Amino acid sequence: MGMEPFASGPGLLGTRLRHLLELLDGDVAAVYADLGLEGFRPRFTPVVRALAASGPSSIRDLARVIGVTHSAASQTVAQMARSGLVAVAPGEDARQRIVRLTPEAEALVPVLEAEWAATAAAAAGLEAELSFPLSRLVDEVLAALSRRPMRQRIMEAVPDLVTGGREGPRP
Repeated sequence: MGMEPFASGPGLLGTRLRHLLELLDGDVAAVYADLGLEGFRPRFTPVVRALAASGPSSIRDLARVIGVTHSAASQTVAQMARSGLVAVAPGEDARQRIVRLTPEAEALVPVLEAEWAATAAAAAGLEAELSFPLSRLVDEVLAALSRRPMRQRIMEAVPDLVTGGREGPRP
């Protein structure tokens, strides 16, 4: 007798979204491998495309352009630097780091642009099968969370979940 699976619903939202991202990113990574780009990660492509279009940029500007946090962009840039795809140099101020593509990454731009177009077409086909466009839903969710973060929503749902002065949650 095994465990019954949890029902789908909002309680498993994060888990199901992670699974969806694993499926999407896994297949895109498989396409990169098919193209001979073993080890190239899907999260690298927006950075390569942004730098190819605009030239060297700060990590903060990259984060804004590709729509991720500064921390996420910084982590991606660090991985790309270890892979020899970008070079990072100090900016005008000591806190700023400027990222530029290496010649190895510049050579990948044409194949990445073709892959990006193919992936966008495949995503449009996927959305045509859905009752509501996933990209529009993601935009709406991100906007809603920017207005009121999930942490705030959780605390509003159970105001006494975390109380000051108590030693911790009850067993």
